[in-house]
Parts: sequence; C-alpha cells; structure tokens
Amino acid sequence: MAEASSASVGSGCEEKGPEGSSPGPEYPDTAISRVKLLDTTVDTFLQKLVAAGSYQRFTDCYKHFYQLQPEMTQRIYDKFITQLQTSIREEISEIKAEGNLAAVLTALDTIVEEGKDRKEPAWRPSGVPEKDLRSTTVPYLLQQRDALRRRVQKQEAENRQLAEAVLAGRRQVEELQLQGQAQWQAWQQALHRGQKELVAMLREPE
Repeated sequence: MAEASSASVGSGCEEKGPEGSSPGPEYPDTAISRVKLLDTTVDTFLQKLVAAGSYQRFTDCYKHFYQLQPEMTQRIYDKFITQLQTSIREEISEIKAEGNLAAVLTALDTIVEEGKDRKEPAWRPSGVPEKDLRSTTVPYLLQQRDALRRRVQKQEAENRQLAEAVLAGRRQVEELQLQGQAQWQAWQQALHRGQKELVAMLREPE
C-alpha cells in the first residue's frame, strides 16, 4: 500500500501538496465521542490523500500512457484510488479491532465526563514511592476493614436472632413436655380412680 501511494503521489512526479490545504481538522470541545473523532480523522486523511493524488497529477506522471490509452488510464486510476481507500480502511479497522479501540475510547470518554464534575484536584504522585503507596492502599484497606466490620456485625446480629429463636424453641418444647407430663399424670390418676371405683363396684354384695 505504501508503494502504491508513493507511486501516485510521490516525488517522482515532482508535484507539491494540494494548494491551500489546512493543517488539519479542528474538533470542538463538545460531547463528540473519540470513536467518531477517529473515524472523522480517517475520512479527512483519505480525502486529502485523494486530493493529493488527483487524476490530473496521475496523468502528468504517465503522460505517454495517457496519450495512448486515456480511457484505460481513467479506469486504472479509479481502480487504484478505490483499492487504496479500501485497503486503508481495512487496516484501520483491523487496528481498532486488535486494540479494542472502540471500548477503550468509549471508556476514556466516560472517565473525562465523570471528571468534569469533580472540583478537587486530581491525584498526582509526590515523588516518594512509600508515601504514594500508602496514600492509595491505606484508604482501600480501611474501606475493606469497614466492609468486613459491617459484615461481621450483620452476621453477629443474625446469630443473636438465631440463638434467641433456638432458646424460644427450647422453652416451647419444655413447656410442651411439662404439659404432656401433666396430662399424662392426670390421665394416670383418672385411670387409677376408675380402677378403684370399678373394683369397689365389683365387691359390693348383690
């Protein structure tokens, strides 16, 4: 691809760049995603590439062939420009896919947007590794400690509730046992009285 582009717009034709070309597109500081900016940059590059390798300059490089086969020269030029643009777009797409640029640029947009609302200054290294390490790890460790404490307190509260439920269940079982024993004793006493009454009735003379 590099050889083809140099053949069409290279120094062999002794041509200069397009007259009045601007140094590059200016992108406003609006909410334009970086993915769109990348696509716009590629489109602008291709437009300038086609302008730099215009058909007039192409024919100037191959005058003799153009004079003999003007229609063939036009078809060759059209096919060359089409294949050049397609090749460049395919390579850019492969680079974007291999580097996961769409996701990376979108994440960068999100970070920038979130940072707009922050009033405090961004973190900067102090130059002392130990201090920087403490400044980043200590808050994280303290946060983890607080989270663990909350989990322990929650677990302890649940354990207390379970212990209270177990004690309440034991008291209920004991009460049921006492009620069962009382009912059993009452039934035994009633049975004993009934037996006595039955024996007394059998002993009575006719």
